Amino acid sequence: MRRTRLAAVAAAALALTLTACGGQAGGGGGGGDQPYIAIVSKGFQHQFWQAVKKGADQEAAKQGVTITFEGPATESDIEAQVTMLTNALAKQPAALGFAALDSKAAAPLLAQAKSLNIPVVAFDSGVDSDVPLTTAATDNKAAAAEAAKHMAEALGGTGKVAMVVHDQTSKSGTDRRDGFTEWMRTNAPGIELLEPQYGGGDQAKSADITKSIISANPDLTGIYAANEGSAVGVLKGVQESGATGLTIIGFDSGKDQIDAIKDGTMLGAITQDPVGMGEQLVQAAVKATKGEQLPKVIDTGFFWYDKSNIDDAQIQAVLYE
Repeated sequence: MRRTRLAAVAAAALALTLTACGGQAGGGGGGGDQPYIAIVSKGFQHQFWQAVKKGADQEAAKQGVTITFEGPATESDIEAQVTMLTNALAKQPAALGFAALDSKAAAPLLAQAKSLNIPVVAFDSGVDSDVPLTTAATDNKAAAAEAAKHMAEALGGTGKVAMVVHDQTSKSGTDRRDGFTEWMRTNAPGIELLEPQYGGGDQAKSADITKSIISANPDLTGIYAANEGSAVGVLKGVQESGATGLTIIGFDSGKDQIDAIKDGTMLGAITQDPVGMGEQLVQAAVKATKGEQLPKVIDTGFFWYDKSNIDDAQIQAVLYE
């Protein structure tokens, strides 16, 4: 019900704004003669999103377009993101880039974009809609399966593993959960998986969740954290609980995870290519404004990194601090 209410309020607000503004889609928010592309992200605070923004800014300069890049203060604030999406559409951009916090809540607004002939390019997370012309994202199921494989190898195929996931409303959240669990159930039946816990990508909340898991499961052997905020929170929770000997595997990069891998606190992590994701997002959006054909999915890639390869040139190119 909350999703429906948010979407209905946002759609009504958008309709009123567009009526007041008048005109057709095509770049009203850009200023000057450069096409304007509005980008609404899932967040802004994590280093991951700053790296995506860096790539988008770099590519916008190459392509000769103007962009805005914004996201809510936390990745649990769906309402704030819906408002940002409403405001972005009201500027009538030439194209919209969108990473959904809730894959269903934004669907009515995306339908509005389609009716206004504003092409939509999804990134990082897909949406439950056929409106986006393409989605520039990591293959999150495959990436999570890779994390599961390394966890199983480290534990010798037995043990009890917890999962701290950022959310169960975005496609990235569900894919990183399901990819991990499906691989484990198929390939490592000797590992007991606890029910996933959701911390909204918030470090403090994820730390509290981690401490509760450890307290309730003294025989815990491993923890998988499905994004940057979750991983940093897990590291803090383990430290604050005083637990030792746990195998921790994370997702994304950032200084805290890099430091933890180098000092052995974290076994390893999956890194995406956020700068490349930002670049490919803008490339796709520019092509969309020109009516060019786009593939349904643009795979932006991922890599496993640990102490053994963290200094390799290929890995260094996709880490961010």
